[in-house]
Amino acid sequence: MKLNDNITTLKGVGKKRSELLKKLNIESLEDLINFFPRRYEDRRQPISIMEAPYNQDVLLEVTVATKRLSGNPYSKKQVLNVLVEDGTATLELIFFNAKYLSSYFNPGERLSIFGKIIDNFGRRQMAHPEFHTIGSKEDVRGLIPIYPLTEGISQNQMRSMMQEVKPLIAEIKEWLPSEIVIKNNLCSMEYALNNIHFPLDERPVLEGRYRLIFEELLVLQTGLFLIKDKNSKAVQGAIIPKSVSAAPFFNILPFEFTEGQKRVFSEIEEDLALDKPMNRLVQGDVGSGKTAVAEAALYKAYKAGFQGVMMAPTELLAKQHFNSLSRDFNKLGIKCGILSSGLKTSERRQLLEELKSGEINILIGTHAIIQPDVEFNNLGLVITDEQHRFGVNQRAILSEKGNNPNVLVMTATPIPRTLALILYGDLDISIIDTMPKGRKPIKTFFRKEDARDKIYDFVEAQVKEGRQAYVVAPLIEESEVIEVRSAEEIYEELRLKYVNLKIGLVHGNMNQVDKDNVMENFAKGEIDVLVSTVVIEVGIDVGNATVMVIENSERFGLAQLHQLRGRVGRSDKQSYCILISNSEGKIALKRNEIMCQTEDGFTIAEEDLKLRGPGEMFGLRQHGLPELNISDLVKNVDILETVKVEAKNIIEKDSNLSSEENTYLKRRIQKLFGTNISLKL
Repeated sequence: MKLNDNITTLKGVGKKRSELLKKLNIESLEDLINFFPRRYEDRRQPISIMEAPYNQDVLLEVTVATKRLSGNPYSKKQVLNVLVEDGTATLELIFFNAKYLSSYFNPGERLSIFGKIIDNFGRRQMAHPEFHTIGSKEDVRGLIPIYPLTEGISQNQMRSMMQEVKPLIAEIKEWLPSEIVIKNNLCSMEYALNNIHFPLDERPVLEGRYRLIFEELLVLQTGLFLIKDKNSKAVQGAIIPKSVSAAPFFNILPFEFTEGQKRVFSEIEEDLALDKPMNRLVQGDVGSGKTAVAEAALYKAYKAGFQGVMMAPTELLAKQHFNSLSRDFNKLGIKCGILSSGLKTSERRQLLEELKSGEINILIGTHAIIQPDVEFNNLGLVITDEQHRFGVNQRAILSEKGNNPNVLVMTATPIPRTLALILYGDLDISIIDTMPKGRKPIKTFFRKEDARDKIYDFVEAQVKEGRQAYVVAPLIEESEVIEVRSAEEIYEELRLKYVNLKIGLVHGNMNQVDKDNVMENFAKGEIDVLVSTVVIEVGIDVGNATVMVIENSERFGLAQLHQLRGRVGRSDKQSYCILISNSEGKIALKRNEIMCQTEDGFTIAEEDLKLRGPGEMFGLRQHGLPELNISDLVKNVDILETVKVEAKNIIEKDSNLSSEENTYLKRRIQKLFGTNISLKL
């Protein structure tokens, strides 16, 4: 056997099982060795039934006392009850639909069993434990690895395959430079792999895990630094000198930039003046003024003789940006255009001609902008809004429409800085951490469903004072499977109960024209209460909306709740967010508690990260970040900080990883990133 042999080389692995293993990204024997356990079960020391704690996995050595089958004797779905004892107490083993197991339990037989004991009204019970005859080959003791498997592959099968490839571990070469191994007190690769898969004690497992996490994060971070280094060495971009003043733009604004906006715009100006393209991420909470900063950058690009483009994730948001940019830029003689899928063929043709000729200075649109027939005259600045909704490739395609244009990425989804440095490893990061003057904190409350009538009476009172409200539901229609209130149900209920209010409904199944009409009518004040699904998560700016009611708040993540709340509180009027839920789930209650305690998006992002983890929270594949095998970007932040130093040193010494000692690292980077990030080495 060799490391690069196909997994079908192993005994018992045919076409069917190899397809199942492929789902786990296991195709070669080396892939199998690099497939790690997610946890371990301690089956070293048996404990007595009397001493065994409830609801924890325990190993017991017992004697079968009695057994009985209950239920229809002619059915295979009988319940098998086995009473066992060990001299300290008795325990009842329960096996459902397990008539076939009856022959395995004979009075007087000695067994080892592993599972959780529960207290059923004073009776100790254990359902479906693992069991083996004491002393048999199957009676395995020790720290037992538990792998993250797919249906059709059992733990025993995986452990058996690992035993078969164990001799190959010695053939895996030590690839980390010895100075890194010594400096960071790392164990050898062979030691790490042997103790990850075949542990004898806890400490070697921890030592092995540390080594493997360290090297995986080193591969990740070196790859990201490599991308960033290549971007920084790109050919000359669209230089926009500091001497190009944005003062005329600031003079037409009805407000003054906050300190946060001023600082971030200054960082952008520094980037634009360099002889390499800007690659900057601007983070800021909903309403912090990111768009105004982007406008100022677009103005500078125009004054320097370049075109600019802004890409938004939805038609609605693109239209909102077009309206606000046109309103400001028309005063300065700057022509804006909007490109969306709703344009007629003749309108699209004319717009593309004006864009190519340079008559249109600023283009705003959805992903329709990245179509091949969209050509610019002299593109100098690319801006993507709500970057988390675009893939890495879309950003790259847009950038390729100019001659190394400057790139500005905006997001209202606060990302903890450590994670942002990884998710956007090729970007510099700016944070707008101040809000416009006069904004009042949004008062957030959590209420049970029995308070619903009072909540909607409060909404009615707000409308009578001239305000507007959103009501958000998790589903469009009623569901027989999920017990939550739907948008249509709430819409009908409010329409019948509050006859004096103008109620609107918008959801994702509506066509774009109808959706836009409803949202525009709400913006004009022609709708008092807008019932919606999450389509308004990224929506239009309605300063008069002061109440956000979120039904079944347990159905939403923290980041989404924060985004929805950000639809209100966009003026100097006091705003409110009311979360309605009867859920007793720990995570749901924690989310509601956090929402009521803070409005700080970065605090919320940190908490969301703890509750959900980075994969679920951000959709790492969408960002282009590869899936990690053993590392956790939240739990292993301390290791990541150490790794960054080493990765930076490697790139500084060998910027293209061309030296012999970095050959394997280069190969690991290419394998880890795959096609997720275009990495031309």
